[in-house]
Amino acid sequence: MSTNPPDLRPDLAPKARLDATPRSGQPTIGMVSLGCPKALVDSERILTRLRAEGYGISPDYAGADAVIVNTCGFLDSAKAESLEAIGEALNENGRVIVTGCLGAEPEYITGVHPRVLAVTGPHQYEQVLDAVHTAVPPSPDPFIDLLPASGVRLTPRHFAYLKISEGCNHACKFCIIPDMRGKLASRPAHAILREAEKLTESGVRELLVISQDTSAYGLDRKYDVNPWKDGEVRSHILDLSRELGKLGAWVRLHYVYPYPHVRDLIPLMADPENGVLPYLDIPFQHAHPDVLRRMARPAAAAKTLDEIRAWRSVCPDLTLRSTFIVGYPGETEAEFQHLLDWMDEAQLDRVGCFKYENVDGARSNALPDHVAEEVKQDRWNRFMEKAQAISEAKLEAKVGQVMQVIVDDVDDEAATCRTKADAPEIDGNLFIDDGFENLSPGDLVTVEVEEAGDYDLWGRIV
Repeated sequence: MSTNPPDLRPDLAPKARLDATPRSGQPTIGMVSLGCPKALVDSERILTRLRAEGYGISPDYAGADAVIVNTCGFLDSAKAESLEAIGEALNENGRVIVTGCLGAEPEYITGVHPRVLAVTGPHQYEQVLDAVHTAVPPSPDPFIDLLPASGVRLTPRHFAYLKISEGCNHACKFCIIPDMRGKLASRPAHAILREAEKLTESGVRELLVISQDTSAYGLDRKYDVNPWKDGEVRSHILDLSRELGKLGAWVRLHYVYPYPHVRDLIPLMADPENGVLPYLDIPFQHAHPDVLRRMARPAAAAKTLDEIRAWRSVCPDLTLRSTFIVGYPGETEAEFQHLLDWMDEAQLDRVGCFKYENVDGARSNALPDHVAEEVKQDRWNRFMEKAQAISEAKLEAKVGQVMQVIVDDVDDEAATCRTKADAPEIDGNLFIDDGFENLSPGDLVTVEVEEAGDYDLWGRIV
């Protein structure tokens, strides 16, 4: 089953992939990167800075002079896994620096693991570097180490996450992200475009645009105008997307709230000459207006259905993915049934669902009428049964279609690919199990879909 965590409940990832061989005598740092893609970008930036200062990047604990653990701290379950990762790093290496979202609660970390060398909060790059300098002084070789040609990346070479802003202006009651990461802070448009251009020049075939609230991009900058190429570009998601779509790579938008101006993005997605994919990742979280009000969500479900119909009238191939929370405090059976009925009408393509959990510091903890765990589980089961049936029918309708896919992996049995409707690691796959031997990750291939499952497709090269 392919599901995706909500925008505010990141999944814990395994230790990040590192492809670096330190030179002899070079001080080396290991990195354990946990959490959402936004945290992964932070890890990449930290490692890039360290690499420029002469540090080697160790792929394992044994080869590292110290280990940085970039933590997730949104839910109690995520905190527990972060603490476990810190403990593992301490046991295997002994010299550990902690950063990331859980780092906003240093006493919580040191109370469990007093031996950590330092604790810094999310996106506190300078403090992380200071802690590394103290623990492992740099020893750069100016002929080899300084100013690397490209940044350190923890994703496969053919796709990259592009963070366009940090923080969030919303005050959802189940969320503490603004407390940990602050208010919306957008990057200048020309800086994002320069980074995207460098990524595509280095071979990246897919740019995954991420932030806490992608459609709010530029609001804090008053949509200022920036010089770009021979003209200008606004710090606005429409202008930014249009320019990104000209770089020759797939452009996939994540964490998009359904504000009215999102409808202006849809013609870009319908334009085959533009690289912006017909794909929107929108964290709806629920559909009943009373639940949304208790969540303090910035959306109205009734208007959202109208928007979805309007989007699909302009771009029939539009893929919609979303995430939902069931068992939110006060959720009645009637409100949950309303969500199921809404799902029947919305016909979302990709859906994830999570049972509500209290988060330390969240206002939703104090709401009355918390839902029993067995009721949450029953509603989760029913929701996923509905979502699976919709997904199965939508994928079955793709049998016989010819489409372009991107190759993610090739082994002895098949090539694992994704269609334009599938984001890496959270959506489904398309498998090619015949004539795939000459394919490589990052290849764009035209296939005919031959078979469909609940969440995945199988096809042949045309």
